[in-house]
Amino acid sequence: MSDGSLAIETGGLTKRFGAHAAVQDVDLSVPRGSVFGFLGPNGSGKTTTIRMLLGLISASSGSAAVLGEAMPSSLRSVLPRVGALVEGPGFYPFLSGTANLRRLDSANRHAPSASRAARVEAALERVGLAGVGRKKVKAYSLGMKQRLGLANALLMPRDLLVLDEPTNGLDPQGTREVRSLVSSLAAEGTTVFVSSHLLAEIEQMCTHAAVMSAGRLVAQGTLEELRRAGEPDIRLTTPDAAAAVSALAGLGVLATIEHGHSEATVSAPLGSTVDPDDIVPALVAAGVRVRAFSVERPSLEDRFVALTGEGFDVAQ
Repeated sequence: MSDGSLAIETGGLTKRFGAHAAVQDVDLSVPRGSVFGFLGPNGSGKTTTIRMLLGLISASSGSAAVLGEAMPSSLRSVLPRVGALVEGPGFYPFLSGTANLRRLDSANRHAPSASRAARVEAALERVGLAGVGRKKVKAYSLGMKQRLGLANALLMPRDLLVLDEPTNGLDPQGTREVRSLVSSLAAEGTTVFVSSHLLAEIEQMCTHAAVMSAGRLVAQGTLEELRRAGEPDIRLTTPDAAAAVSALAGLGVLATIEHGHSEATVSAPLGSTVDPDDIVPALVAAGVRVRAFSVERPSLEDRFVALTGEGFDVAQ
């Protein structure tokens, strides 16, 4: 299905629960080696999509390939190459963190037992739990359990890491550590697929992103491509607001006036038919005194709100 350049590829992926389509016609393309943000409000279909990709639930229709192999028919060959943290980690509360990881690692037939102890300790060290590995998990905070889930995903080398809300329950320092961990994994060649409803997390961590809204994929690409896709606005400060609006109308630009005191701000969507370099000369020729002029592209937050009709959390 894939030409090898994609770590995840879906075509028309759909999941229905009765009459309700939780995920509908999703065509996802995740480049290998990327840190890919899967962004959308809670309930937009992100986790359902991930569960289909990992073979945890079956799709109603459509197709999915992970690491170049069709899913779920290739589960046995694909899953050993994938580390995942989905819907929060589940552990035995009366076992220690170390014992939980050893138990989980022993269930992996691809994991060599001879190096188990060393790999468990290395994974705990990598997520900042080296000092509390012997504590029972029932005494762990939510953030510590989240770290332990990340450690479990890192017990073996992975070609793909799938993280569903990885900073859930973490304090700001823990969130920074997860970002650093993701960056180091990507530098080693691992593709990291991060699902989140936190815009700031995606902006600081990811190279690419996709946006889900009400079960549908509404945009995807590099972060820069997503920013550029929004329609830019022009903003003009002038004491001659009415004349500016008239001159802009002559260029096919419909502007509005935000009245100030001695000067006003005139703003308008630029559109695709007008060259920004032609605007100021046209204004000057019409006798408009231009105090300031700028072309402003929408932020990622503006784009996501426009795409989904909903606001996004921008901080943890």
